[in-house]
Amino acid sequence: MTRTIFITGASSGFGKACTEKFAANGDRLILLARRKDRLESLAEDLKKNHRTESLILAADVREQATITEQIDQLPAEWSQIDVLINNAGLALGRDFFEEANLSDWNTMIDTNVKGLLYVAQAVAKKMSAQKNGHILNIGSIAGKEVYEKGNVYCATKFAVDAISKAMRIDLLRHGIKVTAIHPGAAETEFSLVRFKGDSDRAKQVYKGFKPLSGEDIAAVAFYCAGLPAHVCINDLTLTCTQQGSSTHFWKE
Repeated sequence: MTRTIFITGASSGFGKACTEKFAANGDRLILLARRKDRLESLAEDLKKNHRTESLILAADVREQATITEQIDQLPAEWSQIDVLINNAGLALGRDFFEEANLSDWNTMIDTNVKGLLYVAQAVAKKMSAQKNGHILNIGSIAGKEVYEKGNVYCATKFAVDAISKAMRIDLLRHGIKVTAIHPGAAETEFSLVRFKGDSDRAKQVYKGFKPLSGEDIAAVAFYCAGLPAHVCINDLTLTCTQQGSSTHFWKE
């Protein structure tokens, strides 16, 4: 049966990889991201390669009123959402606490915490009415272990961990599954965004080991979303083989 999969941050990184994975399965997709041009190009590619039907929502998850309105007013044929992949998020800067940029802090809090909440609640209301659904929140190993110069980024991902646990409990009565997926080092646009376009610095992050890829995270999300109705993976942390914790790597 064709499912409706709602993916935030769909235009790049983990989100884009998830669009490919679920589209290849024959699912149809609601694609949410800020950049409309990227979404349109992605929707065209998915239709060409997988015959996927897509609905585009060009919006910033930080804009609560816009997010709530767009989800509340989904066309009737798109209103029953089977799976939400709550992926939109970012890291900005890697600085000692007292030297950090306050604007970076605010952007991370507004996106990684508030944005995740806005989307999750709006979708959870629809899932509650239909008495089923699955919400997958994409966190980070940084939500399990704090590291130097991670401060507020780590705090936002610790929040994702706590929010996911709270959602799991509160949504039990509606038959809604909640899964938190916490990836370790993964090579996407993550470090390029974190270091504000400094490609040389971004490349150094992954030097000496083979990191996770967006496709790896998409495969895990797809597996979690495909389990039998009575099975829910609540919390999952994954790293590449050469990473043992947020700060321990075996580099060649």
